[in-house]
Amino acid sequence: MTEVTVQVIVPARNEEDCIARCLQSLTSQKGINYRITVVDDGSADRTREIAESFPGVQVVSPGDPAPGVSGKCNALIAGSKGVDAKWILFTDADTFHYSGSLAAAVAEAEEHGADLLSYSPEQETGSLFEDMLMPVVYAELTRTYRTERVNDPNDPAAAANGQYILVRRKVYEALEGHAAVADKLLEDVELARIFKQTNHKILFRFGAGRVRTRMYRSFAAMWEGWTKNLAILFNYPLRLAAERLIEFYLIAILLGLALTAAVKGDVKAFAPGALLGLIVYASFMNRIRRAHFPWRANLLSFLGLPLFSLLLVRSWLHSARGEVTWKGRKYLQSAPKRATDSSKQG
Repeated sequence: MTEVTVQVIVPARNEEDCIARCLQSLTSQKGINYRITVVDDGSADRTREIAESFPGVQVVSPGDPAPGVSGKCNALIAGSKGVDAKWILFTDADTFHYSGSLAAAVAEAEEHGADLLSYSPEQETGSLFEDMLMPVVYAELTRTYRTERVNDPNDPAAAANGQYILVRRKVYEALEGHAAVADKLLEDVELARIFKQTNHKILFRFGAGRVRTRMYRSFAAMWEGWTKNLAILFNYPLRLAAERLIEFYLIAILLGLALTAAVKGDVKAFAPGALLGLIVYASFMNRIRRAHFPWRANLLSFLGLPLFSLLLVRSWLHSARGEVTWKGRKYLQSAPKRATDSSKQG
């Protein structure tokens, strides 16, 4: 029997809109031996039926999560039981995997001696609100979780993206895997932190050409999804919300005044406002550019600043109350840790 190099585990809860695309891309991988398990986490739609239609794909049910255990962690724990492959890939049902990416990821991890490799997928957008908000969120994530710090073994910063986490199985099991972070909403970051704190090398980068995703397919899903964890991703979320709202009004007012002065022919009034407005806007666009979104989303992202601020405040309020909702489940949580404490991630 051919040894399996990678066990791919896909947790799925009501993912009928995207799981077929994900599994088509995974079952088409070449150049490496692998198995695929879909963990159907109590889906009420056609998720299980679609997954079972793919030959060779195993579909399992995790059972209800124990009190204090997140649904996703419960699914990942169930999916990883009894695995004997050298590597385990945890990836979400809304991802698309480029041809040859699985073999390339394993080769990259082995080349760098990494025990955990995580890609931040290329982000797809399909609606106006996604184009407005997603670049702003990811610009802040890129600024907060700097890959050069995360990948430095001498820096305590740690990060990972749960949409694509490849782990060396023996190390994962020795560290108790997702069971060790089962009560965390940011289980991906917490898992990376455990790997790094135990001196196991992690590698985290933008996954261009390897994997892409469209995280949310409706405004309601995007609203609920970012409410769940936006505030606990950043230090001082209320201050960040205020800064981004001020930035929005500063750009809008300065450019508005400059435009008014230009229409009136008042060049002296036009020049200072236009210059200052363009400087602030250029600083904003420099952040957005690093989030790797297409030009249309970049142009619309300015309008996402107040939406981002509103969501940060809403997420903070839910976190402060200690209760969040995701995919029909309510989770109780303790006060969020600061995202970039020196002893934590960067």
